[in-house]
Amino acid sequence: MVQTMSQIVSITGRGIPLLGNDIDTDRIIPARFLRCVTFDGLGENVFADDRAQSNGTHAFDQTQYQNAKILVVNSNFGCGSSREHAPQSIMRWGIRAIIGESFAEIFLGNCVAIGMPCATAEPNVVARLQALISASPNTELTLDLASQSITGGTLSELVTIKEGNRQMFINGTWDACGQLLNQADQIKATAANLPYVSWGKA
Repeated sequence: MVQTMSQIVSITGRGIPLLGNDIDTDRIIPARFLRCVTFDGLGENVFADDRAQSNGTHAFDQTQYQNAKILVVNSNFGCGSSREHAPQSIMRWGIRAIIGESFAEIFLGNCVAIGMPCATAEPNVVARLQALISASPNTELTLDLASQSITGGTLSELVTIKEGNRQMFINGTWDACGQLLNQADQIKATAANLPYVSWGKA
């Protein structure tokens, strides 16, 4: 059965600003939530400790940012441990793309693996975007991977997406499982010619 490749060319939705540098994966999803067998339910626990300490003032708890699709962060976002639960929890809360000044490399790779584009922008661009979202939370934003731009209201700014990652999203090749399913016949044919695969068969 041929699967439709999961191409991601643009993401449109409201934004949510999360201010602060060096927000690590321990803060994104605390260690006690890593015991789950699947990633289901992680979304409701994203930033659990930060949100508890903020007493309802954390961006992920504020009414105006509910159902946002584009997260806007500052520098070195996703640093710390390599846990893939961090991007999973953000995505399962509802986020579909992240824009920031910079990202930790492993976190960035984990985002690509689940189809969540991360774009970088200059600090002044990030600051303007966060200010726009704070002032007008209902503004629809569009992250366009083809033109590498973020637009919304009167704002139009350039962003950067690593070219290899950008091509994988646009072509749908970020989805490793989808690629395997699309090439199932070739995989079976190759396996049939491997002597060690047939060992032990009657």
